[in-house]
Amino acid sequence: MSDRVTVTEAEAARRTIRRTDFVSCNQAFIDCRTPGSDRKENYAMIGPGVTQNADQVVNLREPHGYNIGAAAMPTGITNNLHLHFTAEVFYCFRGEFLLRWGADGKDGELVLREGDIASMPTWIFRGFTNIGPDDGWLFTTLGHDDTGGIIWGPSVLREAEGHGLFLTAENQLIDTVAGDEPPEDVELVRPMTDEQIAGLRTYTAEQMRRRVATAADLEYSPAPFLDSTLPGGGAQLALVIGYGMTEDMHQEPRVFNPHGHNVAWLRAEPGQGMLSHRHAETQVLLVKDGEWEVTLNLHDEVTVRLGPWDMLSVPRGAWRALRNSGDDTATMLVINGGDGRVRLEWDAEVVKAAADAGVATDHNGYVAPYALVPRTIGR
Repeated sequence: MSDRVTVTEAEAARRTIRRTDFVSCNQAFIDCRTPGSDRKENYAMIGPGVTQNADQVVNLREPHGYNIGAAAMPTGITNNLHLHFTAEVFYCFRGEFLLRWGADGKDGELVLREGDIASMPTWIFRGFTNIGPDDGWLFTTLGHDDTGGIIWGPSVLREAEGHGLFLTAENQLIDTVAGDEPPEDVELVRPMTDEQIAGLRTYTAEQMRRRVATAADLEYSPAPFLDSTLPGGGAQLALVIGYGMTEDMHQEPRVFNPHGHNVAWLRAEPGQGMLSHRHAETQVLLVKDGEWEVTLNLHDEVTVRLGPWDMLSVPRGAWRALRNSGDDTATMLVINGGDGRVRLEWDAEVVKAAADAGVATDHNGYVAPYALVPRTIGR
């Protein structure tokens, strides 16, 4: 990997998206006038996601191999039934949501609560309602840079038409109430037929539950990294989607199927974290709780401090170190690009300190006893 990736202060600032930087759009989708759905707020932090509004604010457009956005909804508000072609993952950061799926929303239901993560299968209709007492917040990741947009449930399209809203085949929203006219010779999206809907796969509640990771489902590895026993290391990792960057050979994720990205919870006690390392995938750090300090570069260090709901996009190949700089346990989501394992490269000083402590990474990239790992030239 090239040693020339150096992150400047300006670049770090550009790639830092704070909670105060989020900009909502209440006309992102065709159901924006449907009673019971007209008070949704939609966000696009990294990539445009599946927005149907060309004026949607996107904080960082640089392709990551996935999109990150959010939906904020007052209590009682519903996000209507729709399906995706690529992965959609919900991260409940506040509130309580009733998740339902199927063409009529009656195939099954599950409740998501704060801290829960749900990975929705592709090509099934899904929707959700905020059933909590307060405003709710779901972060989302969508697989790949080009998501292909979405298909709305037939009833959603028909009701939107009654409110003067139409959708083109190019995923652009036409608002005739606001004076828009459908361009000539442009095809409008029509509802799926009953025959097409009958060809979709169905999921039971039990099958869907296996795609949800609650706090009780998480299995944190106490030693997921080479630096786990070193001062300044010690972070714990719980895999949710994909194997990601664990170096614990016994650790397995809750959800296995390819998403175009992998997701894990990282937590650390005050002063602990991950020492200097790098890898070749895109990475977004999204803070759930606590205060984190991210140090970029081995030389000419740049420090970014992150609080709850702040996120940082770390460039491919950049050195980074993470530390809980607060007084309580801190938790973040770590989202990396790709469907395979993310192989970490540790700073030479970390490798030496780990060897002195009796551990190394083997030729498969997993932590093992130093005495049993053959030394080879260049290792």
